[in-house]
Amino acid sequence: MTKANGSAENGRIVVINPNSTEAVTRGIDAAMTPFRFAGGPIFDCVTLKAGPPGIATQRHVDSVVQPICDLIAKEDNTTDAFVIACFSDPGLLSAKETTAKPVFGIGAASYAAATLLGERFGVIAILPASVGRQRRAIRLLGLEQRYAASLPIGIGAENLEGDRVKGRMIDVGRELIDAHGADVLIMGCAGMAKYRKAVEDALAVPVIDPAQAAAAQALATVRIGN
Repeated sequence: MTKANGSAENGRIVVINPNSTEAVTRGIDAAMTPFRFAGGPIFDCVTLKAGPPGIATQRHVDSVVQPICDLIAKEDNTTDAFVIACFSDPGLLSAKETTAKPVFGIGAASYAAATLLGERFGVIAILPASVGRQRRAIRLLGLEQRYAASLPIGIGAENLEGDRVKGRMIDVGRELIDAHGADVLIMGCAGMAKYRKAVEDALAVPVIDPAQAAAAQALATVRIGN
């Protein structure tokens, strides 16, 4: 957990990585840097040890719901807001029943942010199995008219390292723009955080890191509440 440049007196936001891959948590933690400042709340990034190495299937999503709720219940008394840092938003509705504190899912947060930055958003997904869940979530949010497509890079969350990943993300992002009309891109996994700027620079459209989108909303909520 990282507590730099923040104060518990000004709030604490717990960011939960629901998979057990520590490299993903480190990437999320680094992505929180812009939100850490003197006088601001603490951002603590934690790994759900009981989670799978990557969340690729609906079974993975379902398997982490109770552990996420258990962790939230454990941290509730010392926390002002929670972020579930998986693009599938596992356990989001159950988490909101577990605590009276605000809980943000990075998928829903990134879709909301995308509608403010352009007309049509596309999602750079990790695996083909992710695409159906994303389509379903977007349909339930009523955002189908703003949705270009989701296209997978074919690499799981536990293997998002190296230039090959960055290259695949740029290639898929370019296809979303050229073939599907996207003018905003969302990275469909918290583990992609380190590649956001490189993809944005290469493609010249806004690229949203979903964990940052949720963190911005959590920060605003905590600051207004304090």
